[in-house]
Amino acid sequence: MDRDKAFVLWFDELRRADVALVGGKSSSLGELTSQTKVPVPYGFATTAEGYRHFMHATGLDVTIKELLKGLTDVEDPVQLRDVTASIRKAICDADMPQDLADSIRSSYEELGRKMGETDPFVAVRSSATAEDLPDASFAGQQDTYLNVKGADMVIQKVKECYASTFTDRATYYRTKQGFDHLSVALSAAVQMMVFSKAAGVMFTVDLVTGDDSTITIEGAWGLGEYVVQGTVTPDNFRVRKDDLAIISKMINTKPIKLVRKDTGDVEEQAVPEDQQKQPAITDDQVKELAGYAKAIEKHYGCYMDMEWGVDERSNKIWLLQARPETVWSKKNKEKKPASAESGVSAAMTKDRVTIVKGLPASPGHAAGKAHVILDPSKIEEFKDGEILVTTMTAPDWVPAMKKAKAIVTDAGGMTCHASIVSRELGIPCIVGTKSRSQEATTTIQDGQDITVDATNGIVYEGIVEDIVKPAAAAPAATAATVVAETAPITGTKIYMNLGNPDLAEKYGVLPCDGIGLMREEFIWTTFIHEHPLYLIEIGHPERVVDQLADGMRKVCQALAPRPVTLRFSDFKSSEYRNLKGGDKYEPQESSALLGWRGASRYYDPKYIEAFKLEIKAVRKVREEFGFKNLNVMIPFCRRVDEMEKIVNLMAQEGLHRGPDFKVWLMAEIPSNIILADQFNKFVDGYSIGSNDLTMLIMGCDRDNDTVAPLFDERNLAVKRAIRHLISVAHKDGKTVSICGQAPSVYPDFTEFLVKSGIDSVSVNPDAVIATKKNVAQIEQRILMDSLTGKGRADTEDYTW
Repeated sequence: MDRDKAFVLWFDELRRADVALVGGKSSSLGELTSQTKVPVPYGFATTAEGYRHFMHATGLDVTIKELLKGLTDVEDPVQLRDVTASIRKAICDADMPQDLADSIRSSYEELGRKMGETDPFVAVRSSATAEDLPDASFAGQQDTYLNVKGADMVIQKVKECYASTFTDRATYYRTKQGFDHLSVALSAAVQMMVFSKAAGVMFTVDLVTGDDSTITIEGAWGLGEYVVQGTVTPDNFRVRKDDLAIISKMINTKPIKLVRKDTGDVEEQAVPEDQQKQPAITDDQVKELAGYAKAIEKHYGCYMDMEWGVDERSNKIWLLQARPETVWSKKNKEKKPASAESGVSAAMTKDRVTIVKGLPASPGHAAGKAHVILDPSKIEEFKDGEILVTTMTAPDWVPAMKKAKAIVTDAGGMTCHASIVSRELGIPCIVGTKSRSQEATTTIQDGQDITVDATNGIVYEGIVEDIVKPAAAAPAATAATVVAETAPITGTKIYMNLGNPDLAEKYGVLPCDGIGLMREEFIWTTFIHEHPLYLIEIGHPERVVDQLADGMRKVCQALAPRPVTLRFSDFKSSEYRNLKGGDKYEPQESSALLGWRGASRYYDPKYIEAFKLEIKAVRKVREEFGFKNLNVMIPFCRRVDEMEKIVNLMAQEGLHRGPDFKVWLMAEIPSNIILADQFNKFVDGYSIGSNDLTMLIMGCDRDNDTVAPLFDERNLAVKRAIRHLISVAHKDGKTVSICGQAPSVYPDFTEFLVKSGIDSVSVNPDAVIATKKNVAQIEQRILMDSLTGKGRADTEDYTW
C-alpha cells in the first residue's frame, strides 16, 4: 500500500513522524497505539491526501483562495468572521467525492468488526498537519465531535472537521504563526468512543511556573470537553513526578457535566448535589494517570499535554490524546523557573480592596479598564489595552484575547482554553473565579478600573500602581539580600505571627524559624463570612473546610519546611454573632472576654460539630495537600480536663499527637501556669499569650482607658508566672514560646525571656529582624558574662 496516496490509515500503521500524512493529533494517537503500552481507544485516521483530494475534486481550493483575498486584516473581528463563515459554508455545501466517502465508510464498518460492535459509537477529532508541533499551539482550533454513530454521520462529521480548518480562531492563529492557509491539511481521527464518567487533561510540567518535577491533572464529571472548554472548574491534582505521590488536591464544585446520549450526540446534565463537591477520580486513579503521563513524557522526550477519560462501563482509564506542551517547551530549560512556592509577592498589602479571586492561570500583573463581554457577537467592541472579563473564552475569542491586557473568567481550570492561550500570548490570566469567590462577570462592572494580580489570582479595585510597576520586584529582591546578609543565627528560635494567608509568600523570605501563631480568625472574617453552624444547617459545611484549608495551605506552602502553628478559632460570642447566621447560635454575654470562647466551645454539644470542621481542614492540609509542617494550638483552655477532652476529640477525628504533629496550649490563663505540671500530660508545648495573661494576673482590662496605664507585661507578677512555666515545662521536656506584643515592644522584656530559658519568641513580621538581632546580642552577652564571671546581676527575685 502506498501510504502517501491512501485516504485512510489505521492507528497501528502510524508513527509520530507521520504529521505530514495525518496531522499531529492522529500521528500521536498512532504513536501511542503502536509504540507504547498506554491504553488508547482504537481507530483510524483520514489522511492529508484525502483532504487535498476533497478540496481539489470539488474546486474548493480555488474558491477558498479567492475568498481569502477579502481577509486583509485578521485583527478586524467582523471581517474575520464574515470571510471564514463564507469558507465554511462552501465546504459544508460541497459533496464529498465518492471514492473518499467509500474509504471512510468501509473503515468505519471494519472498525466495528474489529471491536465486535455494529455501528459503534465513535469520536471524530480534527488533526491539522501544523497542529501539535512543539512551537505552535493549535489546541482546540479545529472541532471535535463526540458520540457519533453510523457511517453516514461519520462521513458528515469528517466534512465538518474539514470546514473547521477555517474557524475564526484557526484562521487567526495560522496568520499570526505564519502558516499558509492552503498548505495546511486536515486529518480526522475516528476512534472508539469512551463512555466517560469522568475525564480531563494533564500536563507533565507546571503550566504557571514551569516546574517540571510535578504532573498536573485536572478532571470533572462526564466527558472532557467541559474541562477543555472551561465550562466547569475541574478538580486539580499535583503529583510529584519521581515517586507519584499526590502533593496537593483542589476539589471544586462541578454543578454540570456533558454526557453522551444513548441515541447519539451529547447533552448537558446537572450533577447530583451530593456529587458536586466529590472528587471526580480516586487517588489510585490519579496515580495511575500520573504513571501514564510520566511514561508518555519519557517516550516523547519532551513535556506533554494529554487528555484522558474513565469509562463508566469498565472503570478503565483511556488516554484520548497526547501532544507536546507548547509554552514551556519553547523556553530556556537551562533557566530553572521560579517556584510558585518561593519568592515575595509584590501584590500583597493591607489597603487593597479585593473584588474577586480565582486560579492564577498565566502569571503577571496588569491594570486598566474592565470590559465585561457575555455575548461573542460583541467581540468587535473590545479595544486594545482593555481587560477582558467573561464567563469563559469560547472558540471565537482569540482576536479579543490578543488585544487584552489581562483576562478574567468565571469558569475554567489551569488547562482550559483561556489558560493555554493566555500563557502562549503572555497575557496575565485568572480563571475560575466562581469556584474561588464569586462570578467576575457580575461583580466587576463594565468600564471599572481594576488591577489584575494573576501571579496570586486576585483582582483588586482601582489601579494599584505598585503592583504593575516593573520596578516593584527590585526592592523586594534587595530586601531579601539584606536579610540574608544581616540576620544573625540565634539559639532562641524567632517565629513570626501571621493572620492574612495572602501575605505568607511576602513575609516567607524573612529569616524566621516558622510561624509561631497563625490566627484562624482572619480566614473567617475575610473569606468565609458565615457562622459555621449556619453553614452546617444549610448543608454547606464544606465551605468551612475548603476555605480554612486553602488559607492554611498558603501559609504552610510559603514557609515549608519550617513549622506553622495554627491557633484554632478564638472568637468571642459577640464576634461570632457578627458572622452571617450567627444571631441564632450565639448567647448574649455581658463579658464575652471571659465567656464562651476557645476550648470551652470545642467539646460543647452546641458547637462540637463546627469544631470538627476545623479538624477536617487541618487534616486536609496535612494529608491531602501533604504539608506535614502544620501543628495546632488550643486557646483559652481553663481546665486540665478540658485539654484532655479536646486532645481525645482530635484523636477520634483522626488528628493524633505524635512526632510529626504537635499540640500546643496557649498559656494565657493563670490556671495554665499553676497547673502546668498536669497540663504537660496533654501538650507538646506552650505559647504564652502575654496580653490575656497579663490582664488576668493583674485584673486589668487593657482596652479600658481608665485602668490601661496599669497594664504592663513587665510586672514582676507576670514575670514570675512566665519563669515558673518555663521551669515546669522543661522538667517534662515541653517547649515554651511567647506570641504576645511584649517582645516586639520591650527589648528588656526579651532579655528577661532569653535569660529565663525560653525556647522561642514569636513576633509580628515587622519586628522579626530587629528581634533576631536583639536576641543574638543577648545570647552573646550571656556567653560573655559566663566566661568572665563579671556580668551584670539581675536584682529582681523571680522565685515563685
